[in-house]
Amino acid sequence: MRQNKIGIFADKEVGRKALSFLLEKHSEDVALIVCTNNESKVFSEIIQPTNLCDKTFFYDDLKTPGVVDYIKSLELEYIILAWWPYILKEPILSIPLKGVINFHPSFLPYNRGKHYNFWNLIEEVPFGVTLHFVDNTIDGGDIIFQKRIDTTWEDTGETLYFKAQEAMTKLFEEAYPEIKAGNYTRIKQNLNEGSFHFGKELEGASCIKLDEKYTARELLNILRARTFAPHPGSRFEDSDGKYEVRISIEKISS
Repeated sequence: MRQNKIGIFADKEVGRKALSFLLEKHSEDVALIVCTNNESKVFSEIIQPTNLCDKTFFYDDLKTPGVVDYIKSLELEYIILAWWPYILKEPILSIPLKGVINFHPSFLPYNRGKHYNFWNLIEEVPFGVTLHFVDNTIDGGDIIFQKRIDTTWEDTGETLYFKAQEAMTKLFEEAYPEIKAGNYTRIKQNLNEGSFHFGKELEGASCIKLDEKYTARELLNILRARTFAPHPGSRFEDSDGKYEVRISIEKISS
C-alpha cells in the first residue's frame, strides 16, 4: 500500500492510542505530530524511540514564527484530529491537500458540540462514534466512518465516556487503511437533524427543580447522565441547602 503523508494532532488516552497505532503499523506515513502541552511528558515517551522527534510540536509551538510555514512545507495529505480539544483554525485548517479528519464521540449528526455523553442520555438518541471531515461548522463536516454503540438503562455519563473512547480507537484502526487507500464516501450531514449543544448548557440542564414536574424517565435520565465521579452530579436546592445526586441502575431480570 502506498505511503500516506499525514499529520496527527493528538490528546489524552484516545490520542495516545491513535498515535501508538500509527507509529507501530504505519510509521512511514507520519510526517507531523502535534500534542497538547499538558500531555508533553507522556507523548515524548511514545515518540522518543522513533526518528520523529524533530517533527513533533506542542500546542504552544503553533504560535511560534515559522512553525506554520514549516507545516505547510510538508505537503500533508491529511491532518488527523485524535481527541483534539481545540478548534483548528486557518491557516492550518486548509494546509492538508485532502482535508482534516476529526474524531467525534457521538453518532453524528446527534450530539454535535459538547458533553455528548450527557446529552445522549437526556435526548435518548442513537449513540456511537464518528470520523468526519472538518469544515467551518462545529462537528458538521462530511461523515466518512461511523460505529453505533448499544446503550442500556445501566449506562451513565461515565460509562458512555469510556465506551466512546474504546469504540473511537477501534474505529480509527479499522478505518485508517481505507482512508489511506481513499476508499470512503463523504456523506453530507443534515444539520437540521440531530442536535448541537454548547458547554454552558450543561449545568442548567442537570439541575433538578423540586417543584417542577418530570416523568420518571426524564428524571432518571438526568440523574444517570450526570453520574460520573469525580465530576459533579445532578444538583437540587431546598430551604436548608444544596444537594448533589448520583445514581446506580442495575438490571435484575429480562
